[in-house]
Amino acid sequence: MDTPLNTVAVIGLGTMGTGIAEVLARAGREVIGIDISEAAGAQAVAAIESSTARAVRREHLTEDERRDALARVRTFTDLQAAADADLVIEVAPESYEIKQQIIRELDGVVRPETIIATGTNALSVTRLAAESARPERVLGLHFFNPAPAMKLVEVVSSVLTAPAAVASVTDLAYALGKEPVAVGDRPGFVADGLLFGYLNQAAAMYEAKYASREDIDAAMRLGCGLPMGPLALLDLIGVDTARTVLDAMYSESHDRLHAPAPILKQLSEAGLTGRKTGRGFYSYEQPGSSVVVRDALTPPEDGRQGGGRTIRSVGVAGSGTMASGIAEVFAKAGYDVVLAARSEEKAEKAKSRIGKSLSRSVDKGRMTAETAAKTLDRITPAGTYDAFADVDLALEAVAEDLEIKQQLFAAFDKVCKPGAILATTTSSLPVVACARATSRPGDVIGMHFFNPAPAMKLVEVVRTVLTEDDVHATVRQVCSTIKKHPVDCGDRAGFIVNALLFPYLNNAIKMVQEHYATLDDIDAAMKLGGGYPMGPFELLDVVGLDVSLAIEKVLHREFRDPGLAPAPLLEHLVAAGCLGRKTGRGFREYARR
Repeated sequence: MDTPLNTVAVIGLGTMGTGIAEVLARAGREVIGIDISEAAGAQAVAAIESSTARAVRREHLTEDERRDALARVRTFTDLQAAADADLVIEVAPESYEIKQQIIRELDGVVRPETIIATGTNALSVTRLAAESARPERVLGLHFFNPAPAMKLVEVVSSVLTAPAAVASVTDLAYALGKEPVAVGDRPGFVADGLLFGYLNQAAAMYEAKYASREDIDAAMRLGCGLPMGPLALLDLIGVDTARTVLDAMYSESHDRLHAPAPILKQLSEAGLTGRKTGRGFYSYEQPGSSVVVRDALTPPEDGRQGGGRTIRSVGVAGSGTMASGIAEVFAKAGYDVVLAARSEEKAEKAKSRIGKSLSRSVDKGRMTAETAAKTLDRITPAGTYDAFADVDLALEAVAEDLEIKQQLFAAFDKVCKPGAILATTTSSLPVVACARATSRPGDVIGMHFFNPAPAMKLVEVVRTVLTEDDVHATVRQVCSTIKKHPVDCGDRAGFIVNALLFPYLNNAIKMVQEHYATLDDIDAAMKLGGGYPMGPFELLDVVGLDVSLAIEKVLHREFRDPGLAPAPLLEHLVAAGCLGRKTGRGFREYARR
């Protein structure tokens, strides 16, 4: 058995090194902090003093525990101070030259049994280990920022790493209260390998002026439940750091999705690297601040235009979950709603579903029984689209099939009065193709609600090249009235959310397909390291593998990027009828209801 890792040297006392030192000290380890800058060492001690004082105020630590933890931290400027360490963790800048020099020098300083861990998230652990006279004792130990708060630690083995060293470091991670995930050596590992591809595509989407930075970030927060939007996250991580990680990923994968978006280079070389400099995609109060301030790109406060058309009544076509959810949203906001389906019976069933949903809201104290009854009374079921003759907004929520939708829009065109707005809730089909099925394409727009519609705040407002200005303005105003957050995007596959979400899901499938990591490790990595509410495989099984495959195919067909081709494993599971929770089996198996 390896000796316990009681004394740990941390080389590099920036934000990450300081956070790791605090975690170790609070867990009872002796910490030797090393940085070439004496000021950095003093700053690290001050930061740990401040952080632990907050922990005492919040009753996460006692004053005695704080005093003991601070006593366990010593700082030095000389690498010789690591001589007594059982484990050395280097968190130096992401440069082969710097890290290789540290590892070579450590050979002459530390004991033969000492484990050397690199904190890299972009460089090859194998290449770094090869610099050591004892590569079997070198591995990767990737903490996430902020280290005291984030649970995930990726333990990275190279082909040279001794299993005993991996076991010792894994045991330490558990002792620190972390969740270790074992991964192999490739740029980005699991969490960053998936995260940075997504961030890169968001940067490219912004650079192409497809959507504003505020709309991209709001879409991913509200549509996917993420704690931060991708552009705000790039500013937090550092635009220069993201570019370094992506360069390393691209050099290995040659996948265009990993080729750094040119805007990352432009911002980096201009010194606009994010929060640390006070400006990146956004502008901040001062360097290091998290407070965003207005700049030339900030939309005006009164950015919501007044609606150009009056909307009093709404027609919703469809009888499924999405149609009934949207009808409920409009009725709650005070609109008269006609809920039309292919038969009166289907429409009545959909209204009944809304009644049950409203009853649940009453039971939970979210509305009174009287309000629920009035809301339900505003909904009129109909078995024919002729009932849409007087509505001001006709909105379809039927099957995701272009032919079916085009037939429906042709019916809307015949039935709806002049000036009525015609909207589709499609998530992946071209809105303009629906518009061209009518004689009034300027009245057609996309309103992509998210499921479940009553709970999800986001609506992607999809304007085609033919949509009239007043139609767009009216729909944005309607979104505000129904208490939804509208984001503007153009008429292309995936809009904002699906265009960023599904390549990330596809890349997760490729990781499993290539036996790089397990389903459970990938799901844990993205929840613990990325703050995602669900891991990619949990989400795929909920969405449905058939739905996911259809969206992947649409994205691949639209953008013609080989990196967007659906993973063969996804196609095989769909072909086998393993579609996720709805069939009892997808990536995982589920108990039959």
